Amino acid sequence: MKTLQIIALFITIIGALNWGLIALFDFDLVATLFGVKSLVTLIVYGLVGIAGLVNIGLLVDLIDRD
Repeated sequence: MKTLQIIALFITIIGALNWGLIALFDFDLVATLFGVKSLVTLIVYGLVGIAGLVNIGLLVDLIDRD
């Protein structure tokens, strides 16, 4: 499970950096690399969403420890 959480955190960081680029420079790196609405772009966005869900579980686990 720890490996999954590390991968999820890594993917979430990539997604956060992409959203930062969109907010600051109106530049979508994922769409630029893989094409707007391409299958790969949609997969990347989907993985970021799934990673966010995994991270919710990690957050709940951390809160329960306190």
